[in-house]
Amino acid sequence: MAEAEPTPRRFKIPRSVLVVIHSPALEVLLIERADRPGYWQSVTGALDAEDEPLEHAARREVAEETGIEVGDLHNWRMTTIYTIYPVWRHRYAPGTTHNREHVFGLTVPREVPVRLNPREHLQHAWLPWPEAAARCFSPSNAEAIGQLPRRMLPR
Repeated sequence: MAEAEPTPRRFKIPRSVLVVIHSPALEVLLIERADRPGYWQSVTGALDAEDEPLEHAARREVAEETGIEVGDLHNWRMTTIYTIYPVWRHRYAPGTTHNREHVFGLTVPREVPVRLNPREHLQHAWLPWPEAAARCFSPSNAEAIGQLPRRMLPR
């Protein structure tokens, strides 16, 4: 009997979305990573396919990670290219060292129920935006949260 071919490993696409979820009063929802306790962040995740629309990826990641399926989503048209932390590089194709992150804001009522995926996140917290920015382990995430008051000015 012939040995079965191993299933090819599917690497993450080095394009992602970062979604700053916030209330109208600029309280920001942060979630703590299960694989790195103490690492707090906004919702983030890679595109599922090269052609996945960014807005779709943003809504999908928010729903998968928090259970939130409501809110006013805004593409901030802000992109950050950052070096992937070495601890997570094994998730990407060999030689991939950088990721392109597209930032969104999602305004939701503060009372919106949050249902975390326990495999991904341990707990959540609503914090005033300056405290949320200070708690983030990722500099690009902290920078995005720091822009929240300017992003919410009337257009």
